[in-house]
Amino acid sequence: MAKKTIAHIVGTGTVGEPLIGLVSEHAAAFGLDEVTFHKRTPLKHERAKVESLVRRGAKLCVDTETRAEFEKMGHRPIYERQEALEAATVVIDCTPAGNENKRLYYDKLRGPKGFIAQGSEFGFGKPYARGINDEALLRDEDRFVQVVSCNTHNIAVLVKTLAARPNGSIALRVGRFVCMRRANDISQDRDFVPAPVVGKHKDARFGTHHAFDAYHLFKTLGHELSLFSSAVKVPTQYMHSMWFDIELEDTITREQAVGRFRENPRVAMTERTSANQIFSFGRDHGYYGRILSQTVIAEPTITVRDEREVVGFCFTPQDGNPLLSTIAAMLWFLHPEGFQERIDVLMPYVFREV
Repeated sequence: MAKKTIAHIVGTGTVGEPLIGLVSEHAAAFGLDEVTFHKRTPLKHERAKVESLVRRGAKLCVDTETRAEFEKMGHRPIYERQEALEAATVVIDCTPAGNENKRLYYDKLRGPKGFIAQGSEFGFGKPYARGINDEALLRDEDRFVQVVSCNTHNIAVLVKTLAARPNGSIALRVGRFVCMRRANDISQDRDFVPAPVVGKHKDARFGTHHAFDAYHLFKTLGHELSLFSSAVKVPTQYMHSMWFDIELEDTITREQAVGRFRENPRVAMTERTSANQIFSFGRDHGYYGRILSQTVIAEPTITVRDEREVVGFCFTPQDGNPLLSTIAAMLWFLHPEGFQERIDVLMPYVFREV
């Protein structure tokens, strides 16, 4: 009997939960026989969430020492952690412990074709964002991939859209970004802030990790760009916003800048200028409330200074843009012959206009 093709997802948080649902509902299109997910802690208030994911077709996996507690709550775990990991074709870690799990478990496994971690786990593997550095993934080399954070996706698509030349070079002098981050997710009760809280510039060259990660993303293509980011957490649960100032080597007009954004299939344009309206659109029309576009450009804010400097605001579809890149990385491991038709099932959630 041929071995099953299985996607195993670790974690059920703000990225893991929608990813499990997304992969389960489109398992046939993605060429999967089975979707499994691991939950570490049995929690009564999350029982309904776990059971909903099971009804969508995903199979629950738990640790040996917590299995009895899950069963006491009415769950029916199918696998335990090591069994699920060994059976998996691709492992997707959606926890903030991806590097630790790599050291404890993943490095020792020979069965899975690939492992994918999320945003904060720098060093897990090659940084990746769909449409930015697809050609940097090498089949004989990259078994571990780090899908970069939502704001890093946003920085990267802004830079590539405005500064990429037809010959593949990046005509960027410097890119400056201010990430205005939501306080917490609407599903979270903790860490809300009552007033804006500014982030520290921990790196004199890059500022915050957002520019640092974007630099290393482009470095996989041989580009070493001048990028700097700042961050501030604001008292909202809606979504991240970003101010950008991108200085180019080539001249550009406002019409050309807007035209480049409109031509990029992963960029959404909007006349709206408030995060609540973008969030509401995603809630009503996205998948699990997520817009899978990489950025939403607030067109009325776009301006050009001194013929080379593009300044404006945009919104970051947090969790949405990493979701699409994570699916793309998974399909890259599963289907070496190509996967564009398979990922096309998600195109209804990649908006061109909001």
